[in-house]
Amino acid sequence: MPRLPIQLCSLLLPIIALLPAHADSMSQLIAQKSIQPLKSYPTGQYPAATRQAPVLLPAFLSGEYDNVDSEYLPLLSRAETQSSPAAREVISTARAMALNERTIVQGGCWDYLNAVFERAGVTRDTIHKGEYAQGPYANSNDIKAGDWLYYINHGYNGVEHSGLFVGWTNETAKEALILSYAGENRLEPARYRVYDLSNVYHIMRPTI
Repeated sequence: MPRLPIQLCSLLLPIIALLPAHADSMSQLIAQKSIQPLKSYPTGQYPAATRQAPVLLPAFLSGEYDNVDSEYLPLLSRAETQSSPAAREVISTARAMALNERTIVQGGCWDYLNAVFERAGVTRDTIHKGEYAQGPYANSNDIKAGDWLYYINHGYNGVEHSGLFVGWTNETAKEALILSYAGENRLEPARYRVYDLSNVYHIMRPTI
């Protein structure tokens, strides 16, 4: 085999030195990864897979009703699932009576809510007490889901009214979703409507 001139060899050596490193760079990377120690776990002690429980929506969310606007059903659902045990009993009982059973109670708003509380098996504590005409009127942060409220009904000639508080639709404007029963021999089920709660003068809270 003929020998290359010394001068040519000296020129080719730097180039040859570079070729293996470039050509085998991926092979070298794979080799490096293959010799890294694998993370091991004791037998039967593998890290648990992270899974989220499926979200089960209340059945009433898919229903259609003429006594509540569908946009307020998620608010009703949150009130029912995130409130205290006593309030949850009251809210779910009232919802079943209003939406599912369309219960009619003889009498007015007081009689209906009294029937709700009795059926839910709870008692009630007075949290705030004032007078219709002069108050003192409750602050919005005094009111919780499931509370039985007495307030001035600004949407109906400023009369006295009572209803079941569900949640704020606009707390700044003191507007909230209320379960209200008209009564007065109308033979209509209770309905969920937004009311102005600027003048709440009496609060009763369910307890077990």
